[in-house]
Amino acid sequence: MAATSPLDIYKMLPKTNCGRCGQATCLAFAAAVIKKHEQLSLCPYLHSKIIEQLGARVTTQMTAEETRQKMLDDLKRQLPEVDLESRADALGGRMNGGELIIKCLGKDFSVNAQGCISSDCHTHAWFSIPFLTYILLGQGKEASGKWVTFRNLKDGINWDAFFEQQCTLKLKKLADSHNELFGDLISLFGATTTENHLEADISVVLHPLPKVPMMVCYWRPGNDLPSDLRVFFDSTADQNLSTQSVFGLGTGIAMMLKKIMERHI
Repeated sequence: MAATSPLDIYKMLPKTNCGRCGQATCLAFAAAVIKKHEQLSLCPYLHSKIIEQLGARVTTQMTAEETRQKMLDDLKRQLPEVDLESRADALGGRMNGGELIIKCLGKDFSVNAQGCISSDCHTHAWFSIPFLTYILLGQGKEASGKWVTFRNLKDGINWDAFFEQQCTLKLKKLADSHNELFGDLISLFGATTTENHLEADISVVLHPLPKVPMMVCYWRPGNDLPSDLRVFFDSTADQNLSTQSVFGLGTGIAMMLKKIMERHI
């Protein structure tokens, strides 16, 4: 099987982040190998047979835009086979004029049988794939009320390092820079304040999709302790959405918050 993503390479690396390959982390090295910027032989821990076998499998990675478009096209091709009306109740949505309307991040998003998504606000490209995946694959499971980390979702451990970098750490950086405003800014996405989960200074729940709640907890620095931020999902998230799409939701929200802060603060 071809190795087409950094994750395929990362699984084979020692995960020591020793830096002897010239990259700061094993994850960065894996990304560089896929992009043909580095050679596998630079990792001192890989046996020559592994390098030979893995090297033969590495193929040039599609651009992020090409990958996203291919996934989106595949989802749209499946949508005409779905009875949107029969899915509405299970997904927490409603029908209007032949379109399925679902409230996401406090805003109404609608989709027709051809997979065309529209809303009163700007439809961000990153959101289309999780949105259509939810419609096609969501089991309609009600939230259990049990919060788990991304790592604890099905196959989440394979994506956890990426999620940490692209979602958790980016949100933490934003909260550290604007911690007095962070809770207010995240409320722009329809977040509601919840009980101080794990005694966090800020604890809010968002609904990127009706039955896929997400909780963000932030601890301000103090008493010689550094700040901390953690992201949680309901334990049913991987039954209402693929774990890859949960990843897309989390990283997309981090990206949107960053752009809002850069534009208005």
